[in-house]
Amino acid sequence: MPIHSFRPLTPSGRFTSLNMEKGLSKERPQKALTESKHKTGGRNVYGRVTSRHRGGGHKQLYRIIDFKRDLLDLPARVHAIEYDPNRSANIALLAYATGEKRYILAPEGLAVGATIVTSNKATTNDFLVGNNFPLALIPPSTLVHAVELVPGRGAQIARGAGTSAELIAVENGQAQLKMPSGELRLVHPNCRATIGSIGNGDHNKQSLGKAGRRRWLGVRPTVRGVAMNPVDHPNGGGQGKSKGGGGRQHLVSPWGQLAKGYVTRRRSKLSNSMIIVHHNGRKPRGKK
Repeated sequence: MPIHSFRPLTPSGRFTSLNMEKGLSKERPQKALTESKHKTGGRNVYGRVTSRHRGGGHKQLYRIIDFKRDLLDLPARVHAIEYDPNRSANIALLAYATGEKRYILAPEGLAVGATIVTSNKATTNDFLVGNNFPLALIPPSTLVHAVELVPGRGAQIARGAGTSAELIAVENGQAQLKMPSGELRLVHPNCRATIGSIGNGDHNKQSLGKAGRRRWLGVRPTVRGVAMNPVDHPNGGGQGKSKGGGGRQHLVSPWGQLAKGYVTRRRSKLSNSMIIVHHNGRKPRGKK
């Protein structure tokens, strides 16, 4: 069990439960596969804060991940499974037969020493964890991750720890995918996908134990709006605990935007037309 609890020798240790995955490499990441990572502190080019609660944190090197998997028909050996501070999933270091090395997202069940391949042709025995194929070749009801939305663009779907998408069917020139959110959508069958689900599924079960560990991650404190004065927040003020405005106002952001249930995502006509069933079970407007 990767989730590890500690003896309550300190106040923070009493509540700390960390995800300590076994078998992770303790070596430094490949220098050729890393880049420096500039931190903005949530500020734009004018120095103004546009994303609140960001700043500080430990220095990080960005690991360059191969989301396109464009080295075809070259067997690759899993050299190591490594921790990546930039994402919830672990990453796997692949060593190809040509000597080239690349990082990919580490799926559940992929072990050091295993051999995986990326190809445009497949047989029944090729659908093993870590192998990458176009959706048109993958059997229905297969769990996949790191799926492309547009052929050749690189993986965009199901990249977080413990997530996967299910391939429902490939018919009428479209592949039907059940997303991690439950949304059912159509994708071009030439989009590539990797077999299996992302590993490190216990990532969301850990308890950081203290505010300082959250600061190490680059997250600054968040003050509740109801704890402020009315001059500072729409939900501030009032006698006792209340949300201001005579106690009738809903929870909003400091600029008045509803905090719960308000849809902020802008869907393009092309993307919206590919959705069969939304994540809440509703069908898009105009579809029967």
